[in-house]
Amino acid sequence: MDIMPSEHVTEVSTADFPAAVVQRSHEVPVVVDLWAEWCGPCKILGPVLEKLAGEANGAWELVKVDVDANPELSNRLGVQGIPTVVAFRDGVAVSRFTGAIPEPAVRQWLEQIVPSELDRAVDEARDAALAGDTERAEYLFRAVLGTRSDHPDAGTGLASLLIAAGDTEEAMIVLGRLVPTPEVDRLQAAARLTEARTSDVADLERAVAADPTDGAARLALARGLASHGEYEPALDYMLAVVREKGPQLEDARRAMLDIFEVLTNEHPLTPIYRRQLASALY
Repeated sequence: MDIMPSEHVTEVSTADFPAAVVQRSHEVPVVVDLWAEWCGPCKILGPVLEKLAGEANGAWELVKVDVDANPELSNRLGVQGIPTVVAFRDGVAVSRFTGAIPEPAVRQWLEQIVPSELDRAVDEARDAALAGDTERAEYLFRAVLGTRSDHPDAGTGLASLLIAAGDTEEAMIVLGRLVPTPEVDRLQAAARLTEARTSDVADLERAVAADPTDGAARLALARGLASHGEYEPALDYMLAVVREKGPQLEDARRAMLDIFEVLTNEHPLTPIYRRQLASALY
């Protein structure tokens, strides 16, 4: 099969693959077309991919791999039928399909692979945040959300900045527009815990000292401690409130779950206090 010559379409062997695909995909998405000369559907799909690569003009690159000449690479990529098309971004395979699907379907598939202008703006915002320019990052996140209010990465990025600044109310509004994910759940939990950051922990401690049996005061102190990252003493206070099974039991239980969400299951405190919470409840 003749391959349409293009600076964005190349033939690659097993030896070239690490540099031409894996490393290159850190700079631009790379689409790998695994084909063979004897394959009829490959001759249908191949020209479509080459045409679209030319239209993209560098937004993504097409790499052609002859499976007969590179059987080891085909096995490594898990090819069970051809044509198989695999997209790489940031050094890993992120999507694939098998068969000569119609051009509109290929275009739709590519839309999920190639970063949009909004995605690039989010990347720029993240870079700004990492560089400490939170004002620029916030501006860019808000610009993306102005175009698409449920953009997941812009939403979680802006919410993170708002939570860090103590604006938990707007953070919850932003997160409420997003499709629920573990990251959205974690940030919502973080926002709820951060709400108590304005409280003076010393005042909360004095209130507990004045009446150690006051469950509401102990829960308020626990939330204040959690808002400042003092998770272990916060969990101790919350657990004590749960064990008493008083009016604040449900609020204390939910607050503990929020801390678990923020810490994640990998944190050593999470499994310890999850077990103690379960024991206290049942």
